[in-house]
Amino acid sequence: MEYIAGAAGVLVLGLVLSSILRTLVVPRGLYSGLVFRLWWLLRRALRVTALRGGYEAIDRAQTWLAPLMLVGMLASWLGGALLGFGLLLYALSPLSWGTAFREAGSSLFTLGFASGARLKLSVIDFMAAATGPVLIALQIAYLPTLYAAYNRRELEVTLLQARAGEPAWGPEILARQWLVDTETALPELYRAWERLAADMGESHSTYPVLLTFRSPRPHRSWLVGLVAVMDAAAIQLALSPGLAPPEARLVLRAGFTALRDIARALRFPFDADPSPRAPVRLGFAEFDAAVSMLEKAGFRSRRTAQEAWPHFRGWRVNYESIAYELCRRCDAVPGLWTGPRDFPGDPIPPFRPTDRRPDEEHPAPPPPAG
Repeated sequence: MEYIAGAAGVLVLGLVLSSILRTLVVPRGLYSGLVFRLWWLLRRALRVTALRGGYEAIDRAQTWLAPLMLVGMLASWLGGALLGFGLLLYALSPLSWGTAFREAGSSLFTLGFASGARLKLSVIDFMAAATGPVLIALQIAYLPTLYAAYNRRELEVTLLQARAGEPAWGPEILARQWLVDTETALPELYRAWERLAADMGESHSTYPVLLTFRSPRPHRSWLVGLVAVMDAAAIQLALSPGLAPPEARLVLRAGFTALRDIARALRFPFDADPSPRAPVRLGFAEFDAAVSMLEKAGFRSRRTAQEAWPHFRGWRVNYESIAYELCRRCDAVPGLWTGPRDFPGDPIPPFRPTDRRPDEEHPAPPPPAG
């Protein structure tokens, strides 16, 4: 029995150390079974609390997913370390099960109330005493990295609200620019989201728990925003290839590269080299309606919707399936052109503020003097 307990203790400690290194230390998108099992379990548990509500209830419930993930990770690692050291102490001493785990807990949390004068167990006690503080320190150091990436992400998502509405939608980005004559600002938008896509591809694949961090407002989403910017670039390239800025191609490449990096970290399959003629789930009727809306807003098209559709589809096939799957897994706001969700409800169109202008017959009073 002692040999079995010792082998089990070494195995448990090895699994805990591997999970910690994969999640907190190694700067690469390595798969962590603990993170994704916690995500699967907590996401479904939180959805049970919002079964009778719509998206707003789902969003309120899933707001707790990120903090519960962080607490669950720490508790799982500490619990695994306690189990591993307890098994080792039991295997290498005449201690009972209860006494062995009591001493392991005392050492792990540096309490010192259960330490004895047994020299041969001192090494294990010292290792346990070092593991607890180091693990907690790593988790504390992990938080600034997460929140720095979160703040960079949400800044651009917030700036996008004035350009794309809430929830963001690709055709809405183009329509608003032509409605207010700010289309010359599109290259800057594409450049900003090209850098953000590269940042998110690196940070969200290295630290997948960032996928569970939701935006401060329910109708905002980094994922829906990224799809909207990519759709806007694809539409512009498809309808007016000669007038589209070169930044449109760059943001598309950066966007679907980032999505593929995240998909590899999550280990779900995708076609890394899809054919431009491959079908997409978005229908031509939806694309045609969006083109009509853009033309009414003043967008200048060089191609008809029928002529532009194969080109738009050739761009969208690179990212649509991954974006739909990520939106489903993250319970993102159901914006237009972002696929189905696991909860019922229709897609939410972007809110466009009322166009209000000064009344010439009843001008506003002048500002007070001084």
